[in-house]
Amino acid sequence: MHKKLIAGVGIALIAGLALSGCSARDSSGAASSTAIKKGDLIGVALPAKTSQNWVLAGAAFEKSIEKAGFKADIQYAKADGPVPDQQGQISTMLTKGAKVIIIGAADGSQLGSQVKAAKAKGTTVIAWDRNILNTKNVDYYVAFNNYKVGQLQANALLQGLKEKKGSGPYNVELFAGSPDDANAKVFFNGAMSVLKPKIDDGTLKVVSGQTTFGKVNTQGWLAQKAQSRMTDLLSQYYSGDTKLDGVLSPNDTLARAILTATKAAGKDNPVVTGQDSETASIPLIMQGEQYSTIYKNTTEEAQAAVDLVTTLSKGDKPDTKMDKTNNYNGVKTVPAIELTPVLVTKDNAVEAYKGDQTLEDLAKAGQ
Repeated sequence: MHKKLIAGVGIALIAGLALSGCSARDSSGAASSTAIKKGDLIGVALPAKTSQNWVLAGAAFEKSIEKAGFKADIQYAKADGPVPDQQGQISTMLTKGAKVIIIGAADGSQLGSQVKAAKAKGTTVIAWDRNILNTKNVDYYVAFNNYKVGQLQANALLQGLKEKKGSGPYNVELFAGSPDDANAKVFFNGAMSVLKPKIDDGTLKVVSGQTTFGKVNTQGWLAQKAQSRMTDLLSQYYSGDTKLDGVLSPNDTLARAILTATKAAGKDNPVVTGQDSETASIPLIMQGEQYSTIYKNTTEEAQAAVDLVTTLSKGDKPDTKMDKTNNYNGVKTVPAIELTPVLVTKDNAVEAYKGDQTLEDLAKAGQ
C-alpha cells in the first residue's frame, strides 16, 4: 500500500483544555484530551509488516514526529497473533504516558477496551489509515478517501476493459481485502457503487456469481489466499475457451498473485487493478501486465497525522471533514482529515510519481 490518510474531532473544549492542561468529561463520560506539548510521547501502533507501505510507515512516522519536536514510540504487531500483540502495545504506551496514540489497527473491531482506557487517561486517539470500529473513543481519523479509492479502481477496470478488450460484455471476477481491515469493505463498497449497475445491465458478467464481500474477501490480505482462490475460480468457471477479461483486485500484492494464477492457467492479459503503488507492481504496469494501481503517499499520510498533533498542541481546532460514507465507524462519524488518492496507469505514471524518486525512476525505466 503506498499510503496516505487522516481524521479529526470538533470538541469545543479542546482549545481551552490544551491551554489549561486539565481534562474533563465529555457527554459520553470519557475523559477529553489533555494538553499536548512539545517533547511529549507520541505512540504509533502499526499492524504487521504485510505490505510495503506498512514498512515505509514506521520510518515516515519516526522522522516526522522527531522533526515536530515530540518523542516517538513506534511498534509493529507481530504477524502471528497481531491483535493481542497490538492490544498489549497500546496498553504499554499508555503506561509510558503517551499523550497521543496513532493507531493503524491490526483489527479495528478489537480495540474498544484499549481506546476506552486511552480516553480515560485523557490521551488523544487518532485512527490512521484504518478506522477503529464501534466505539465513541476515537478523536480523529487520518486517511485517504477509501470509498473514492474503490470508485477509482472500478472505473479503471471499466476503462481498461474498453481499451484492451473492445466492446463488451466482459467476463470478470471480484476480489476484496481482509474482513478484519475496516478499509476493505469501504474499498469494495466504493467499487460496487460503480460496478453493480454494469453487472445489472449485462455489461459485466461475474461468471462465478460471487459478488458479495463475504464471498470475495481475502483474509489477512494474503497473496497465497488470493492466488489459490483465483486458481480455483479459473478451474471451475473458465475451462476451455471461456475468457477472463478482468479482475477487480483491491491492492497490488493481491494483483500480482492473481496474475500469477492467470498466467499458470493460460488466461493471458486480463485487466487487473491494484492499490498502493508497490515497487514490484510499477514495472508490471509499465509493461501492460497489471493495468492500474492507486497512489497513496505514505510519507504524506504520516505527516498529516503529525501535523494534526501539532495543531492540537497549539490549542487550535483542526480542519476536519464529517464524511459518513467514508468515516462512519458503526457508532459515530469520526472527524477526519482526508487525503486524495490518485489513479495510476501506464499513461500517467511518470507524472503521478513526480516527487517520489523511487517510483518516478521505475516509471521512467518502463517507458
